[in-house]
Amino acid sequence: MLNGLGVGIVVADDHGAIQYRNAVAAALLSAGETLDAAFAEVRFDGAFGGWAAELARVIKQGVIARFEGAVAADGEHAPRTLRIRCSPLRPGSGEPAIDAVLLIEEADHAADADEQVEVSRRLASLGKLAARVAHELNNPLDGILRYVNLALRIAADAPEPRLQSYLAESRTGLMRMVQIISDLLQFSRTSDAGFENMGVNDVIEEAIRANAAGAERHNVIVAADFQSRQMPTVHGSRLYQVCCNLIRNAIDAMPDGGRLTVASGVVDSDVVIRVADTGVGLPEPIEKVFEPFFTTKPPGKGTGLGLAISKDFIEDMGGTITAAQGEEGGAVFTVRVPISGFVGPVRLTPGEKREARNEK
Repeated sequence: MLNGLGVGIVVADDHGAIQYRNAVAAALLSAGETLDAAFAEVRFDGAFGGWAAELARVIKQGVIARFEGAVAADGEHAPRTLRIRCSPLRPGSGEPAIDAVLLIEEADHAADADEQVEVSRRLASLGKLAARVAHELNNPLDGILRYVNLALRIAADAPEPRLQSYLAESRTGLMRMVQIISDLLQFSRTSDAGFENMGVNDVIEEAIRANAAGAERHNVIVAADFQSRQMPTVHGSRLYQVCCNLIRNAIDAMPDGGRLTVASGVVDSDVVIRVADTGVGLPEPIEKVFEPFFTTKPPGKGTGLGLAISKDFIEDMGGTITAAQGEEGGAVFTVRVPISGFVGPVRLTPGEKREARNEK
């Protein structure tokens, strides 16, 4: 029955030893007694942390992990993309997981392309609608907020203290609406003025400077580590918005101070940006942080749209953005974009040009 499902099925224990595989899995994967051996020819995306880490997370924490892997062409097969869903396998209802079951499918690129075109069309329509709705709401909302502020001034001298409390709560709700509308406008914005042909490291430095006041206010030490001098150039402000959002979130996660490290470099053929903090860490399941309107910030401090929009921006560039708990606390966000996802050539920043001249 399992051989006839048309989906690869692999059962592995917490050490990665394969306990079972069906016929489809045997055809899709290499031979071997462990997951490392079976997936030896598969190159995983940035969301994959290695089988030891993934199995520990799935079996011990009971989460479901999803990732993709690419298999290079050989004499018999064209290039393939495998989609893997790794779930905990429990011996009985309510019992702890002891193994993991992997469901493996080969992606249908033609169907994926059609689906992506349809999704892009819907997102474009949604962006236009969001812009129109946001602009229409801005004017009446501005008027309401103005009158609430005037009423608060008058209520300051009123004998009834609850009046000022009610107005203050109303103002808090209105300010959240203002922030949501601002994020919607950012999502639909197409202007890229001021960010044409900037190097990736230059964009990161601009984002750090833009958040310098917040870092100083929270006693956060910011360290930049640019591991590669030659980086592609960026056309547009989307990467800047992503960096600003990740840096701002990291600073907000360290209200009592801490250390923020922003690193960049080129790994294989990808540009990798890593933002790590020593803050409060991430909620479980971690994947929820990328869902629209999910936020761990206090009311009025965040809308929950920043990471969702950042994820869309990075995926539009053909890349990935992942989140993980820091090894010593805090959170780590990793942005990985193929160099081909940038429109500009590799270039040096002004500081790197000076350094290169000095080396000569």
